[in-house]
Amino acid sequence: MEPVPKIATIGVYEFDRASFIRALDGAGVTRIIDVRQRRGVRGPQYAWANARRLQASLADAHIGYEHHPELAPTTELRHLQYRDDDRQGVGKRSRVRLSPEYIRDYTEEILDRAPLEPLVEGLPVQGIGALLCVEATAEACHRSLIAQRLADRFDFEVVHLEPTEPADFDL
Repeated sequence: MEPVPKIATIGVYEFDRASFIRALDGAGVTRIIDVRQRRGVRGPQYAWANARRLQASLADAHIGYEHHPELAPTTELRHLQYRDDDRQGVGKRSRVRLSPEYIRDYTEEILDRAPLEPLVEGLPVQGIGALLCVEATAEACHRSLIAQRLADRFDFEVVHLEPTEPADFDL
């Protein structure tokens, strides 16, 4: 019996560089699939997650990196979610769920149109891949929608890597 393929998801918020790499190593992640439109993160505590620094840290940890902008939400979609965040009185970093409108529009405009086969075929043979965005909680991020689609279409087991220890933001 063949093992069930796995895909992980991980965000940046609430991790520091060291705890982020530990989480990836602990889960057996050997490749990051970056699904962000913009590959930068605001705030000095997250400078490590900006594209060049992140790629250097991943290379030091022997973890591959790919950017898949075709899976990133458009600016308009992000603003749709921000409007719902405002109605709910939550900020991007404290969001715990996606709005139904965002889920519908992201699915129709991005997920239903993006060919996932090349991503699946490019996943590592040794270890697992992890979908990367910024939100700490997978349910607050489009990466959970991508992971669910991979589970539904390709029988992936989904593992959401979330912070379990407080980040040490000594700057």
